[in-house]
Amino acid sequence: MKNTLLLGTRKGLVVYKKETNGWEFHSQHFLGIPVTYAIKNEHNGIWWACLDHGHWGCKMHWSKNEGATWQEIEAPKYPEGEVVKDEIPAKLEYIWSLAFDGEKIYVGTIPGGLFVSEKAGDDFKLVEGLWNHPSRQKHWFGGGFDHAGIHSIIIDSQDSNRILVGISCAGVFETTDGGNTWEVRNKGLRADFLPEPDAEVGQDPHIVVAAPSNPDVLWQQNHCGIFRSTNGAQSWEEITENGGPAKFGFAIAVDENDADTAWVVPAVSDEVRVAVDTALCVCHTEDGGKSWTALRNGLQQENCFDITFRHALDITGNTLAFGTTNGNLYLSEDRGGDWHCWSNHLSPVYSVRFV
Repeated sequence: MKNTLLLGTRKGLVVYKKETNGWEFHSQHFLGIPVTYAIKNEHNGIWWACLDHGHWGCKMHWSKNEGATWQEIEAPKYPEGEVVKDEIPAKLEYIWSLAFDGEKIYVGTIPGGLFVSEKAGDDFKLVEGLWNHPSRQKHWFGGGFDHAGIHSIIIDSQDSNRILVGISCAGVFETTDGGNTWEVRNKGLRADFLPEPDAEVGQDPHIVVAAPSNPDVLWQQNHCGIFRSTNGAQSWEEITENGGPAKFGFAIAVDENDADTAWVVPAVSDEVRVAVDTALCVCHTEDGGKSWTALRNGLQQENCFDITFRHALDITGNTLAFGTTNGNLYLSEDRGGDWHCWSNHLSPVYSVRFV
């Protein structure tokens, strides 16, 4: 089991480590600067932090010594002359996700560009096959941001030429040739906010993850419900809980050894965006979404306005952790049966990753 937590927060990177008496604060980095995503490349042990300086723009830093020192690298840049749409120049606005294939690193950004570096962040290049997809300028659009963004990058563990991305708002796209060509993979999804809810492009996945034990089983927490695919995203089936809280949300975590077992942190949708019934819960399924159980022991059950962002839930072994928009950090050592709050005083949490 991994014993370190990297928390990307609105006021910096916070590191927790598991000690004899439980999970304890270890260190902080980039104090006062929003860290939109932090993760470790398990291939080489390098920690990565993505920063949103506001006035100074997006930055990327890596550390080879677990945060003792950091080195900045040049962030991805959109090529001169590229436009989002309607002659709006394309420029890097936000770094939303990272994924690794050995030394190769993929970066998902707003306004909808996927970048790749062949070696540890040197010379990022825009993946033109996706950027030039014929649907982009007409049918991609922003959800919570002005423009579309790539928040999920899945590299098939058995075939690195197969990559799936989740785009808000556009949907799921797949390449099987390393990024040269891309196919839409939104069959079965629903976008109630569109004139045509079953539109091929324009869907709003909040997060897309593959089951670690089976890359053809994919889970999606969507603006309009929870969806699952058992055929590599060729089609999706809605598994929203009928009459229960497991519906709208952002984050989803899948068991490392069981592709039918997952957890979500539900919320009230659209303009409200608080915990369901202002009572925090984590919903759990062990049968691929046929049934759900609300786990509440140790979670705030009165006057709770917390929600959990898309990257702020993770699992290692039997241990789950999630952070909230009100700066709370919760951990469970028994797969969500019992929760303990290890901090009430963080700033809004953007990402939670065990390393």
